Amino acid sequence: MVRRDLKFRDPLLGLLVRLASAKQSRRRSGTMANKTQEVGGIHFPFPFTPYSIQKDFMAELYQVLEAGKIGIFESPTGTGKSLSLICGALSWLRDFEQKKHQEEARLLETGTILLSDGTEQPPSLSSSCKETPDTPRPAGEPDWVTQFVQKKEERDLVDRLKEEQVRRKKREERLQQIRHNAQLKYATRRARQEEEEMERLLRLSREMVAAGAEAEPREQLACGEEELVLAEYESDEEKGAASGVDEDEADPEEEHVTKIYYCSRTHSQLAQFVHEVQRSPFGKDTRLVSLGSRQNLCINEDVKTLSSAQLINDRCMEMQRSKHEKNRAEEEKPKRRRQEHRAACPFYSYEQLHLLRDQVLVGVKDIEQLVALGKEARACPYYGSRFAIPAAQLVVLPYQMLLHAATRQAAGIRLQGQVVLIDEAHNLIDTITSIHSAEVSGAQLCQAHSQLLQYMERYGKRLKAKNLMYVKQILYLLEKFVTVLGGNIKQNPNTQSLSQTGTELKTINDFLFESQIDNINLFKVRRYWEKSMISRKLFGFTERYGTVLAASREQPRLAGFQHFLQSLQPAVTKTPVTPVEEGEAGVPRLASPLMHIESFLAALTTANQDGRVILSRQGSLSQSSLKFLLLNPAVHFAQVVKECRAVVIAGGTMQPVSDFREQLLACAGVEAERVVEFSCGHVIPPENILPLVICSGPSSQQLEFTYQKRELPQMMDETGRILCNLCTVVPGGVVCFFPSYEYQRQVYAHWDKSGLLARLAVRKKIFQEPKRANQVEQVLMEYSRCIKCCGQAGGTVTGALLLSVVGGKMSEGINFSDNLGRCVVMVGMPYPNIKSPELQEKMAYLDQTLPRGPGQPPPGKALVENLCMKAVNQSIGRAIRHQKDFASIVLLDQRYARPSILGKLPAWIRDRVEVKATFGLAFAAMRKFHREKSGLPS
Repeated sequence: MVRRDLKFRDPLLGLLVRLASAKQSRRRSGTMANKTQEVGGIHFPFPFTPYSIQKDFMAELYQVLEAGKIGIFESPTGTGKSLSLICGALSWLRDFEQKKHQEEARLLETGTILLSDGTEQPPSLSSSCKETPDTPRPAGEPDWVTQFVQKKEERDLVDRLKEEQVRRKKREERLQQIRHNAQLKYATRRARQEEEEMERLLRLSREMVAAGAEAEPREQLACGEEELVLAEYESDEEKGAASGVDEDEADPEEEHVTKIYYCSRTHSQLAQFVHEVQRSPFGKDTRLVSLGSRQNLCINEDVKTLSSAQLINDRCMEMQRSKHEKNRAEEEKPKRRRQEHRAACPFYSYEQLHLLRDQVLVGVKDIEQLVALGKEARACPYYGSRFAIPAAQLVVLPYQMLLHAATRQAAGIRLQGQVVLIDEAHNLIDTITSIHSAEVSGAQLCQAHSQLLQYMERYGKRLKAKNLMYVKQILYLLEKFVTVLGGNIKQNPNTQSLSQTGTELKTINDFLFESQIDNINLFKVRRYWEKSMISRKLFGFTERYGTVLAASREQPRLAGFQHFLQSLQPAVTKTPVTPVEEGEAGVPRLASPLMHIESFLAALTTANQDGRVILSRQGSLSQSSLKFLLLNPAVHFAQVVKECRAVVIAGGTMQPVSDFREQLLACAGVEAERVVEFSCGHVIPPENILPLVICSGPSSQQLEFTYQKRELPQMMDETGRILCNLCTVVPGGVVCFFPSYEYQRQVYAHWDKSGLLARLAVRKKIFQEPKRANQVEQVLMEYSRCIKCCGQAGGTVTGALLLSVVGGKMSEGINFSDNLGRCVVMVGMPYPNIKSPELQEKMAYLDQTLPRGPGQPPPGKALVENLCMKAVNQSIGRAIRHQKDFASIVLLDQRYARPSILGKLPAWIRDRVEVKATFGLAFAAMRKFHREKSGLPS
């Protein structure tokens, strides 16, 4: 049931949520056996006859969204999870919008409001306008004043309903015109071409005038240099903003409709989801928007070819500023030719962007299709997609964009009263922790200090007193950060050797005291940093004077600054520089390290108990670093839960779910009764999977791959003998996972020396997982080709053996379906490094924060076990990918037989596990299983 005490900023939203609550209340009276029919005859469109587990999934999802709860959904890969999410969520949205429109029409017609108990009252007694703790009335207020205020609120609500109907009607008519009237599209394109030709002629005219104009006085700022001087910083009360962007421009005029935000980890997963939407029954009528980064969506060739995301973002922002200043510049006297360097982006036009917005909403498009549409319309897909957010019904975006508050705000994402679906959420906690952690190196600190000092020397006399004060405070912070590492800010960090080395972990308060910066208000510095955009301005300063003017006669003092930046370049930038990034002198342009330091400074404003600072002192200052570690990801996830109507956390393998309940939801203040768990089985029949726990090898060696025992020669020999035996009975491909790259390397070298590798190669061709990501596809192609050729040619070699690593490139997102993965072998238990300072601090934090139940291990120990089993579950789920697939799963370690470990396997595997004390029993079961599946006599 939706909680009645929720605070709604929007009276209309409050009314509609109460309406949904009343509907849900009336339905709760009866219990129904068939979940497909129990939702009052809800119709779930589906592209084919769904499995029974898909029907259950959609029905449960519908109920979670209707009741405004938090759902944890597990549906194994191969069970059609994406389609179930699409059809279940969009069916709810369809019904929600229909009920909303019906209630709007009834309210406008009769003037009555439906209360949460289902009764009707005149507007003066409506629940949305009654006195509540959220809308307090002054004590002793006369009744006629109270009634007047209530009636005014009701009239305002009705007026808003009328305005929303008008906006919705206009939007639908506009989209219908674009969808069915091709002439409108061509007419708009002709008008755009005429406008571009006019702009070209005007630009030529301005250039001719500028060529004959007199040069400006030398003491005046160079063209474009005024933007590098910080605008006067004012407090929020004084309404100061140094961004130079109008609030009206940043805030979309169109109000946000009720929508579903779907997020996943990678762009490829998002594209796959969009294609599923296109193939679904909702593909033609859903207004979908795909969001991405500038790297993925930019169509300006001069910008997209820059190698780093930071360079692309800053060049885009600079071109936007040029666009905003265009009119002002035209009114002033002609400037120098250097203005051509700061040309505005030709794809950032108000009319073109709004045309692209409407075309995006007409049909479902993925990122690639959106880019193609932007090129055709000559409008920026990055901003055009953001303009489409308010009217969209389904917004598809990456994890980071939704889970980071500042990024959400910059993208125009509003979660108030909306629905969020987080897919592939098995590593959600790690993702939130990673997003809100920050690290800066000693080289970056020195580089930022030098850049900012040069900046202050050049513009110090032009800066306002308050700006100058904050710049000096930032310089002081940078100096103290270097000092606490044991270095000197005035020396080259590459040549500074530190007397003290090692890793030290401190609380935030202790770090501030040791750094001697506890007397500075970091919240004010952070607010100044954001408002003044000093990171971007310093980037522009570095780009302009760090390269182009290094040898200029006008600025000889900057030559030393340039040489210093060059000395830092090898330590800071590891990627090769493309010619596009090089300035006139052939020296690469450097992005401002202040952007990294800004993230670190923001992290230091976290509550003392929710984070730690790690001081890593290496041989030199440039290699040393300061890192902020977030211990409580719930503080950021709580913002999402608080604003949203409902949140669904979904994945193929979510076990163990205790981490989500305890570390994320309970710590975020979510009541236990609001959390709903749903886990469905697999679509494969029970006889198509054989999970085995093998406790000993062929020579009766007990299998326990602990850190102390796994490197023993007899353990590595036993592992090789087990694989040799398995490869004789398993056809096709065998995928073997090791706990780490280093252990895989040790085992491979030992097998090669002992001759076991040659014995394995008799039955299977051996492949190893590469460490470099760009080599993964080639290895997989060769692995697949070998299995296919061996299956056709016959002979002693029956397939291939792929040696992989848990948590590596092959353990997630790769499908080893059919013959590519007839057997998955897990060598040992991939526990994380217990000696890691980060993990030890996280364990200590959980032991202090979370309660310990009777008979349960400490929360810190449970965390280590859960991290291990999450990695195992991801790896062993690679094999079974569809209903007719079959495979065996072999867990090589007697610790897997423990009930606490078995309980953390996915239910569809756990229910079928067989524990084999001896290898002979396990081998017999494997031979029988694969002979039956291959159609051979046992």
